Amino acid sequence: MLTISKDKDVQTVVTTFEVTPGTCQDLLDELKTACDTFVSKQPGFVGAAMHVNDARTRIANYVQWQTRDDFQAMLRSDEMRGFHDKFNALCKTFEPVMYDVVVSVG
Repeated sequence: MLTISKDKDVQTVVTTFEVTPGTCQDLLDELKTACDTFVSKQPGFVGAAMHVNDARTRIANYVQWQTRDDFQAMLRSDEMRGFHDKFNALCKTFEPVMYDVVVSVG
């Protein structure tokens, strides 16, 4: 389960996708398929959430992993490379970035 907390020892990855309103839902469907069928079954997976802006031009995918190595192993897999090809076809750009939670309130 996702928990956003400075005290939780996890690797957080936020990926932002630049899309058009016409491809937003298609990419969300592909992201959900990737998560349901592959990503969530990988060692170290903790949880994921997908967010869309009001204009449907940006998607933010928030994923937590037990370790950085768990995330990188998943990312290097042939299965994930196949999903990345699909993501590239549906968006202008996407960029996964690893973060550490340094402040959480509430």
